[in-house]
Parts: sequence; C-alpha cells; structure tokens
Amino acid sequence: MTLRISVFISFLIIILSACKPKVEKPKEVSPPNIVLIFTDDQGYNDVGVFGANDIATPNLDQMAADGVKLTNYYSAQAVCSASRAGILTGCYPNRIGIHNALGPNNTHGINSSETTLAEMLKTKGYKTAIYGKWHLGHHAKFLPTKHGFDEWFGIPYSNDMWPYHPQQGPIFDFPDLPLYENEKVIKTLHDQSQLTTQITERSVAFIHKNKDNPFFLYVPHPQPHVPLFVSEKFKGKSKRGLYGDVIMEIDWSVGQILEALKTNGLEENTIVIFTSDNGPWLSYGNHAGSAFPLREGKGTAWEGGQREPFIMKYPKDLQAGKVVDIPVMAIDMLPTIAEITNAELPLKTIDGKSVWKVLTGESKESPQEAYFFYYRVNELFGVRYGKWKLYFPHRYRTMNGQELGKDGLPGNYKMIDMEDIELYDLVNDVSETKNIAEENPEIVQKIKVLANTMRSRLGDSLLELEGSETREPGRIE
Repeated sequence: MTLRISVFISFLIIILSACKPKVEKPKEVSPPNIVLIFTDDQGYNDVGVFGANDIATPNLDQMAADGVKLTNYYSAQAVCSASRAGILTGCYPNRIGIHNALGPNNTHGINSSETTLAEMLKTKGYKTAIYGKWHLGHHAKFLPTKHGFDEWFGIPYSNDMWPYHPQQGPIFDFPDLPLYENEKVIKTLHDQSQLTTQITERSVAFIHKNKDNPFFLYVPHPQPHVPLFVSEKFKGKSKRGLYGDVIMEIDWSVGQILEALKTNGLEENTIVIFTSDNGPWLSYGNHAGSAFPLREGKGTAWEGGQREPFIMKYPKDLQAGKVVDIPVMAIDMLPTIAEITNAELPLKTIDGKSVWKVLTGESKESPQEAYFFYYRVNELFGVRYGKWKLYFPHRYRTMNGQELGKDGLPGNYKMIDMEDIELYDLVNDVSETKNIAEENPEIVQKIKVLANTMRSRLGDSLLELEGSETREPGRIE
C-alpha cells in the first residue's frame, strides 16, 4: 500500500509540474547597429533629394523617403581631417588639435587620450570596421586599429596626395599613395577606379560576418575628392559628367549596403547615416560638386563650405519621410549615438549634445544654443544662432570672377578680406546675399556675447596680438 501511495504522489507531482505555467524570460533587446557613410568633398546639391536633377541617386532618395532628411546639418569644419575629427570625437576639431588636412609630411595625429565613436561602442560589445579614408594621422600610433577599429581597409590621407597630382613638382612633392589592410601596406596605388567597389564589397562582407552581434561600420569614401575615379559600370552614365558618374557609384554602394542589411534581417534595427565631410572643392570646376543654392564651398565658413546633405534611416524609431530644418552639427553625432546605445560618454570634455529628440520630433529646438565655425588653426569665423548666421572679419577664398579649373586641373582662388561684421537671415536668404547687420544690432550683440563665451573656452587666434605665437596642437579644456 505504501508503495502504491508513493507512486501515486510521484505521478501527481509530474502532472502538476506539467500544468504549471511557464514564465518566459524577457527577450534581450539587441542594441542597434550603426552604419556611417561619409563622402569626401560632396556638395549640398549633389543628391537628388537635395536638389540634384542631373545625377541619379535612387538609393539615397529612397533612404530619405524611408528615414529623416536634415536640411541644416553642418560638418564640423570645412576641411578633411578636422571634419573627421569632429564627427568621430564629438569635439570641435580645434579643441583636440586637429587642423586642416594632414598629409604625408605631418608627424601628428589623433591623440590616444581621445575617445572615438568606435572606442565608445567597443565598450558596448560592438564589432567595428572602417573601409575607406582615415586622415587622422598615418604613423603607426595614429592608425584606426589603434583607435577602436577592429578592421581597416583603405588609404591614410586624401587620394590626391600622390605623385600623380597635377601640381606635383612646382608645388607638391608627394610620395606614393599606400593602400592599407589593417596596419600593413598591401599595395601602392596607381589607379583608384576599383576603390569604391572594393570598399563596398568589404562593407557588405562585414555585415554578413557580423549579423549576429552589434556592429559599427564606418565607410568614409575617398570620392568624390579629386582625382575622380569611377569603375566601368558607371562611366559615362551621368548627365553631370565624370563627377556625376562618381556620385552614381557611391549611390550604388549605399544600395548594396542597405540590401545587405535587409538580406540579413537587420534593416529595422540598424541606424544608417549618410553625409559628407565638407562642401565642394570649387576651384576644380567640372570635377567639383555643387553647393547650390548655398554660397562658396570647401575651405570657407560660408554655408556652401559646411552645410551638407544628411540622411538618417532607422525604421525602428524614426518616422519615414520626415524633414528636419533645425540646425545640427557633426559634433552631435557621438552623443546622439551614445544615447541610443546607452553607451557612456567620453570622460574628457566634448562639445556635441544629443539631438535624438530633434530627430524623432519630440523637440523643435536644438539642444545647442549656437554652433561655431572655426577654421585654419583656431580662428572663429562665424556663428549660427537660430535662423541667423554672423561672420566676424576674416580672410576667405572665392572663385567668383575667377576662371574655374577643368578636367582635373584647379583654377586659382581670389582672397577676400571681410572688414566688418556681416549678418544673414538663412531662412529668408539661404544664399547669403544681403548683409543685415546694421538693421539688427540686438542680434549682433547677442551673438557677440555667445562668441566671447566660446572664445573663453577655445580661444580665437584672429584676435591675438600680431606676432604672438599660434596655439600648439593639443587638447583645450
């Protein structure tokens, strides 16, 4: 009898256990993948949705239809190295001592004490890769694999810094242009026509390989910086000549990356950003892009120098087809991505602020009171404050009235000395044609106060006494 009771009780326990409701563990939310596609010297008007009617960019146009388009996005500065420093660290480039465009003869680069976007995301378990142009120092300690990237394929500085530069000899003395695989030079480049394709293939392969873990893919294309190169599959396809062909191939590259994300089921949970480092290099004429209707281009603080096309796609959280007119700058990308991924911000001071609420539409105001347009080493040229853009007296270059270059040869800039403060209403005068400083003294005074506050933090070598020493490269706190 005792045995029967024991068997019955055991049977009853089994039945009750089977009937007990199972409590499922909550699924872990996978952090979003980040893809940053970053072109070189591309103008505001060089994408269909930003006004180009002579270059077909179907993939970028669709990306804008599926995501958010920013009409008042600014690069961190109007030149290569500085702009890259800004978007990767969240700092104004002069804060961290990166100025102008580093070349083969430079001995400095990004400091190991800075935290890059890649290093920040590595702390969250991200796999990281860069395929394209680095341009933050070419010596061993400055290479991307020393600054948070697991993989690198590309070139260390601009693609025109090679012996085939049209001004090699009279002006420049460039060495061979190396192609890197991580920290090893694998080739000397003589022809760059396959580089966009190779960068794209590497990017797609990286997505396939890392589909099961979060990743940060940085794709800084060397094009459309001169010299222009395009593969046979896009040669002669554009109504805007070789420059348009190059943009069409970049658009194809964007399409390949988006398709790889979709194929691997990553489309919904991946943030894809497309933008450029600075405006078009206007002296190259038909080999340069267009900033229309903006004034001037690369190497200036005018709108054409730093206002860039910007598209962000993130189906999970961003409204499709949304257009944002609120000013945003490249320095805001790192803190924005930090908020989205719950990553810790760098310990050192940064200048950017998260604009996530601006992108989602939760906020109609920028978290930044103003944006500051530094150039050269540490010269404060201008300030964007709401709809206003103020310029302090400074020297700038222009191609107005000058003969443009053609077919890869540059024209000569004319230098202009701005002698008085100038103020523009960018809502009603996006081309900056009418100086209205005298009619708006209260706005001028307000911006002067903001500028002086920034000068107390980062300085302004324009105001230093003649003969004083320029600030040495290095971080400013």
